[in-house]
Formats: sequence, C-alpha cells, structure tokens
Amino acid sequence: MYEDRIEKAVELFRSGYNCSQSVVAAFADLYGFTTEQALKMSASFGGGIGRMRQTCGAACGMFMLVGLETGSTDAADRAGKSANYAAVQQLAARFKEENGSLVCGELLGLTKKEQTGTSPQAEARTPAYYAKRPCTEMVRTAARLFAEFLTQQNQAKAEA
Repeated sequence: MYEDRIEKAVELFRSGYNCSQSVVAAFADLYGFTTEQALKMSASFGGGIGRMRQTCGAACGMFMLVGLETGSTDAADRAGKSANYAAVQQLAARFKEENGSLVCGELLGLTKKEQTGTSPQAEARTPAYYAKRPCTEMVRTAARLFAEFLTQQNQAKAEA
C-alpha cells in the first residue's frame, strides 16, 4: 500500500536530500505538511544528526514520523507519551536488528576515531558517494518499517 512512498524516499535521497529529509518528505503530506516544511524540519538530522555520525538520520526521520502518528500533545498525558516511546523503541529495535546498529558511524563502518570531530561539510553526491555508503538502504529500511507500522496502526483503528 505504501510502496510508492518507500520508493519516493529512495528517489529523494538519490536526488541529493539527506537521509532524514528523504524519509520524512515521503510521508509528510499524510500529516498536512508541505514538502518544503518536511525538508526543513528534518534537515538537521542527516549524517547521523548534523553529520556527527550519531543516530542514523533515516531512523531519526522514521522517529519523527512516529511522533506525527502517535505523539501526545498533552503535557500530562503519560500514557500517550509512553505509547509513543514504546512505538519508537519497537521500530528502533527492528531497524537495529535488520542493520546491526542505529549509529550512523557504525553503519558507515567508521572507526571510533573517524566518527569524532567530523566535518560539517556535506559531501558531493557522486556515483562514488552512493557506491561506498549503505545510506540508500537505510532510507529504504526506515521508510518500509514506518510503512509497516502505519499499516498496523490503520488496521488497529479499523478494528476498533
């Protein structure tokens, strides 16, 4: 049902958007956001959050979408917060199980030393860039996992 959105996320990444932007923008219209809004709100999470090689940006994008789907807007809603956190933890576990890590630097195969003091300079998107990185597949995985989550959410709503 969401296959076109998964492929849209991959296409966005291949066209030069960062991993987080690609995942968020592929689904943002479902929540009333324009593509421009989606790209801006997720821009800082690429490269493992600001290119610091921390939590994978594709996973961060997936978590942002989970917040749009299940996030609580009532500061006192502990049950709502807990339900959102449970969903994030479930998806994080699935992402890690499939990819071996949630950490950008580890997914890229960087040493601990290479992961520290990373330049904020965005790399040119060349065929060599895409060939040496698993990021396209991380984007595909995050978009697919969110699509599966969304399908389950919709089924649960229909049954209620």
